[in-house]
Amino acid sequence: MTTIRADVLTVPGVELGPENPLPALRPLDEAHTVDERTRAGLPRDMARQVGYEPLRGVLPVRLLDGYGRDRAEVALDTLVLENDRLRVTVLPGLGGRIHSLVHKPSERELLYRNPVFQPADFALNGAWFSGGIEWNIGATGHTTLSCAPVHAAPVPGPDGSPMLRLWEWERLRDLPFQVDLWLPDGSDFLYVGVRVRNPHEKPAPAYWWSNIAVPEEHRVLVPADEAWHFGYERTLRRVPAPVSDGVDRSYPLHGTYPADYFYEVPDGERRWIAALDGEGHGLVQTSTDLLRGRKLFLWGAGTGGRRWQSWLTEPGTGGYAEIQAGLARTQLEHVKLEAESEFSWLEAYGPLATDPERSHGTDWAAARAEVAGRLASALPRTTVEEAYEAWLTRADTEPGERLHTGSGWGALEVARTGGKLPGTPFEPSTLGAAQEPWLELLRGGTYPVPPGDAPPGPTLVSRAWRDMLETAPADPVTEYHLGVAQWHAGDRAQAVRSWERGLELASGAWPLLRCLAVADRETGHLERAADRYAESFDRLCAERGEGGEWTAATVALAREAIDALLAVERPAAARSVWSRLDPAIRERGRFRLILARLLLAEGDRPAARAVYDAGFEVADLREGAEAVGEVWSRLTDERLPPVYDFRMRPTV
Repeated sequence: MTTIRADVLTVPGVELGPENPLPALRPLDEAHTVDERTRAGLPRDMARQVGYEPLRGVLPVRLLDGYGRDRAEVALDTLVLENDRLRVTVLPGLGGRIHSLVHKPSERELLYRNPVFQPADFALNGAWFSGGIEWNIGATGHTTLSCAPVHAAPVPGPDGSPMLRLWEWERLRDLPFQVDLWLPDGSDFLYVGVRVRNPHEKPAPAYWWSNIAVPEEHRVLVPADEAWHFGYERTLRRVPAPVSDGVDRSYPLHGTYPADYFYEVPDGERRWIAALDGEGHGLVQTSTDLLRGRKLFLWGAGTGGRRWQSWLTEPGTGGYAEIQAGLARTQLEHVKLEAESEFSWLEAYGPLATDPERSHGTDWAAARAEVAGRLASALPRTTVEEAYEAWLTRADTEPGERLHTGSGWGALEVARTGGKLPGTPFEPSTLGAAQEPWLELLRGGTYPVPPGDAPPGPTLVSRAWRDMLETAPADPVTEYHLGVAQWHAGDRAQAVRSWERGLELASGAWPLLRCLAVADRETGHLERAADRYAESFDRLCAERGEGGEWTAATVALAREAIDALLAVERPAAARSVWSRLDPAIRERGRFRLILARLLLAEGDRPAARAVYDAGFEVADLREGAEAVGEVWSRLTDERLPPVYDFRMRPTV
């Protein structure tokens, strides 16, 4: 019989660190975008969805950028779902990701299982880690829930065996969702029922990609003859599959640079994707038809891709590729979810054994047919459809004893709307300190003055909360939060007015000054932005207290202030900010890179070069970022050392 148990996984890793308390006002740096010219050449439905409410920023979610790279043993909570055929290990504190999927009769790990927990700046809000199966909801990119807790509890499955339900409130789009993991007795396949709901009175943009890490030595097969290739040059073009530009792209190591291949699975074809080793064994994923898209992401064999592979895992332990399944054809698209409706589907994951001469043969049609035939024998399409219908009868079943607790944001939204979400209860008991002031605003119409021993708390930005802030008594903290909400809504002039009103009354002015500095920089007033950043940092240093939140605020504001000051060639003022940082902060890799920039601005090229020669690691280096190489190119004409080469595209 299927069982569910709690356990702990101990691996080398790092702590996530505190959230960045500065609201994320800057535009989203998301690599998966295309220009209008490219969009005009796409199929009409695809172009429409590419242009449908793309995300501009990650508010109200906070950034996670406080982690490092000095690993020690860390203990991660797990939930283990197991029958006599499969063992599924889930990380409920890290987005509900499946860490491991083991086929017990063959003793095969079907996924790429990362041997370390090493966050990197790949999620929309920063911290993300590689490996396993992650559930990407929200908007183009890795979900903001990558390193966040979700709710978890058992639910009776369709056959009476226990099913593990994971659920949360996705805050970028304000959409609740659930993921039900179900192992029928004796099954070689894990069933995953997914539901995304829109409880609101207007349509919402929906996004979902199930992201599966597999060993990169495997061949990836999918029922398609064409794909949309997207590279980090931000170009999207249609190419034949599997061979394009004379190279068989179904083998991830045949590529040089990181790339996405979004496959054109013909209408009516069964949706599946598989990754098979040289012996023809591996993992297959299939689903009901609503989950339309299939994708391969590869790091390639180039220097940058290899550097990222070692950066995200443990050198010498092998690399990974990603096979994915999504609601749209590409990850550049968002799909309209109508008001008071839902999307739901069923996925299945399990082992597949094929004839390697056929599945690895040069005849692509025969290789695909081999996989499709074996899948049909192991798990007929009708079985998946019947399992989906059976799962739907339990989708609203209330979960049992809580095995893990997520955030309180869903409970706050339920308190605001009074809505009911059968099957995914967001209970008042989950409300915490982050939600308390907003609950007071909801009930009493006033946002409370926060204690003076902490930076401002998280901001809410949806229309309903913005309306409440606009009618609340005006005081500095209310004007601060109102300005952030107005900025998010695109009313930047009104946001500036709100922050300026707050500044007139504020005793602790640094958060408002920082917001105004961002506004100045975004509107091209660089000198005034530098002035305000410098003043904001001065005020922070005079007002700050002790504790992790204050340290996180100091680190984040110093980074922004130094960057703004160097942008207007004021190295002396930037040095003043640098000199007031704790020595331990100045030794972090991010600040070693900042030091190299500062020394260059001061004209001390040998000292800047010495920073590189001594070595540093920027723990939160952004996916696709080229800052490390750009500073190097200003120092010397020498080739960029491989340890600093994170380039994901050809050099121009």
